[in-house]
Amino acid sequence: MAKSIPKIGSRKNGRIGSRKNGRIGSRKHPRKIPTGVIFVQASFNNTIVTVTDVRGQVISWSSAGSCGFKGTRRGTPFAAQTAARNAIRAVVDQGMQRAGVIIKGPGLGRDAALRAIGRSGILLRFIRDVTPMPHNGCRPPKKRRV
Repeated sequence: MAKSIPKIGSRKNGRIGSRKNGRIGSRKHPRKIPTGVIFVQASFNNTIVTVTDVRGQVISWSSAGSCGFKGTRRGTPFAAQTAARNAIRAVVDQGMQRAGVIIKGPGLGRDAALRAIGRSGILLRFIRDVTPMPHNGCRPPKKRRV
């Protein structure tokens, strides 16, 4: 059987950048990140919490599904609170003290996630709602004829 020819420039064989095993830089000493941004995306089915630094690089994330909730329980406020607590636990250990919060979506977990973030001990610099709102929306379907 012939040996397969590796693709030039693929990420796996390490020809792009100086990444080693998918990591950027050394992680022996955890980075000190004083400020960051917390994104909360709350849909009706799930809540995703992402914590980034000021430049937008993801530090940690969590979702209700990754916390072990399945089915309709993922959209509950308790699942959102658990996801927010899990995402923030890692960055508090890295020294994050201040953060801004950007909330998106109409889900039930919006307020619960925000409450969990407020209780974590991080000072909130701003809270911004960036939920997309249609100015006129899509064209409605044609009238039903019976």
